[in-house]
Amino acid sequence: MGCINASTVGSLADPRSTGGSLIDQHGRTIRYLRISVTDRCDLRCRYCMAEQMTFLPRAKLLSLEEIAIIAERFIARGVTRIRLSGGEPLVRRDVADLVRRLGSHVGHGLDELTMTTNATRLAEHAATLVDAGVRRINVSLDSRDPERFRYITRHGDVHQVIHGILTARDAGLAIKINMVALKGLNEDEIASMLEWCVAEGLDLSLIETMPLGAIDEDRVDRFLPLTEVFDRLSARFPLVRAGHRTGGPARYWQVEGTDTRLGLISPLTANFCDGCNRVRLTTEGKLYMCLGHEDQVDLKAALRDGGVAGLDAAINAGLAAKPARHDFRIEAGSAPAVSRHMSVTGG
Repeated sequence: MGCINASTVGSLADPRSTGGSLIDQHGRTIRYLRISVTDRCDLRCRYCMAEQMTFLPRAKLLSLEEIAIIAERFIARGVTRIRLSGGEPLVRRDVADLVRRLGSHVGHGLDELTMTTNATRLAEHAATLVDAGVRRINVSLDSRDPERFRYITRHGDVHQVIHGILTARDAGLAIKINMVALKGLNEDEIASMLEWCVAEGLDLSLIETMPLGAIDEDRVDRFLPLTEVFDRLSARFPLVRAGHRTGGPARYWQVEGTDTRLGLISPLTANFCDGCNRVRLTTEGKLYMCLGHEDQVDLKAALRDGGVAGLDAAINAGLAAKPARHDFRIEAGSAPAVSRHMSVTGG
């Protein structure tokens, strides 16, 4: 479906007809919805995807209209932050319509609409994102070295990505670089990446690799604990603990004397599940309560078969099944925690 027609939503997004607060069985209130608008991507990062990927048939995907309706139902029930991701969200046709639709709720129930992108198409979309109400984005960038970037992504052009980042920054978007710390691959670039972020007025978040989906390499060989990385960085940079929060799992430090923050996302060395406030909607309409578990409810079927009542019932069933924590492990010979790739669930 192309252009989204807001008039079809009706009471689905009416805050007067909520289905109750979004509180899981462990007493955590859900305020953050992450949405994968497509499982497709124009890169093939080695830690994320196999080189030969089989993507979902387009007929199985939620329409953009359905994504909007489900998102607005979550807003009506108390979600205040939404992140659009993928795959690469900007490869989906007419995604700008969805961004504008959801952006209209910023300041009216929604505190923030953000996006995670690989920035290959960011230059052409930056102004649209700003006009739609997006104020900050995350950009996945694991190396600024052209050859290494091409190796990690299998065919990407880092100059295209950096051009997209700087164009978006100049258009008014606050940008956080997401860098997966990979042992023996980009660990020697982490300090220089932070220096570059300071120079360009960007934030940096470092992420431990996660065991999601089958890939062509052994994640054990690439796992780099962020405890080690932080020790090295703190010996080189004046890092001061910051109280900054974005609703996600990162813990933040300020590079003293600059506007740059350093975030650490450490699902294996520093579990963050106690404060989890997130659920994830896949591109085919499955709601996952945890990135590291296979339990899910089918919101696409619930919406198509039961309308608002069916959607609320399915959301409630999902909340009741949200686990206390993930089961991520990276050990020699261990299988991925879940079979699906990150691109299916959304980052």
